[in-house]
Amino acid sequence: MNPEVLKVANAGGLWLISMAIVAVVLVQSLLYARLSFKVAARLSYPLSKCREAFKVGVVSAVGPSIAIFIVMVGMMSVVGAPITWLRLSIIGAAPTELTAATIGAQAAGVEFGSADYNLYTLSASFWTMAINGTGWLLLTMLFTHKLEDIRQKVGGGDPKWIGVLSIAAALGCFGYLNSNTIVGALRAIQRAAPGASGPIYAVFGGMIGMVVISKVAQKWTWLREYSLGLAMLIGMFAAVALA
Repeated sequence: MNPEVLKVANAGGLWLISMAIVAVVLVQSLLYARLSFKVAARLSYPLSKCREAFKVGVVSAVGPSIAIFIVMVGMMSVVGAPITWLRLSIIGAAPTELTAATIGAQAAGVEFGSADYNLYTLSASFWTMAINGTGWLLLTMLFTHKLEDIRQKVGGGDPKWIGVLSIAAALGCFGYLNSNTIVGALRAIQRAAPGASGPIYAVFGGMIGMVVISKVAQKWTWLREYSLGLAMLIGMFAAVALA
């Protein structure tokens, strides 16, 4: 790896740009939380429940954050700390950002992180990550406010049917993600790739962990709120220990 590339990738100017954009994301998060509490007060919803939901969200974020941190270390060694911090603060999908940076380098005819990785290739990685994230950000901006109308039309105004539809959609999304993970892991096992069985252990470890925690939570009800975060951590530890 050319030292000049890392020098530019960690330059003070990039830190300033990244800090400014991450600050916008942080302010948006704080404003959203403040708005949520205001609306709860207006609807006479107990603030204790809001605080409890906030704590649950913090615990549930621990598992994904650890996975992001691991990928972040690898990205920082090639594209620098500021852009890595910026991209994962905005998008948060570490494998997607790493793949985009790799594709950008390959489009320039160089392997990501190789000795031939130069400033031109670094620029290609930067642009690929930025353009890759533009699509869903635009779709979110343009169509998110229409989704509730679509949900109401599909549900026919029946609250019970809308509830069933929402749960089915969530199960479909997570089922699709898990099936992709399992199929990818099985293909990697066939190629005898190192650690290929990790995702399978993670999926089934998390599933077993959720079942066990749900049973235990019948006695200690306070565990229910933290079941998702704890199950994710169990799945991650199972992958590390058994893969």
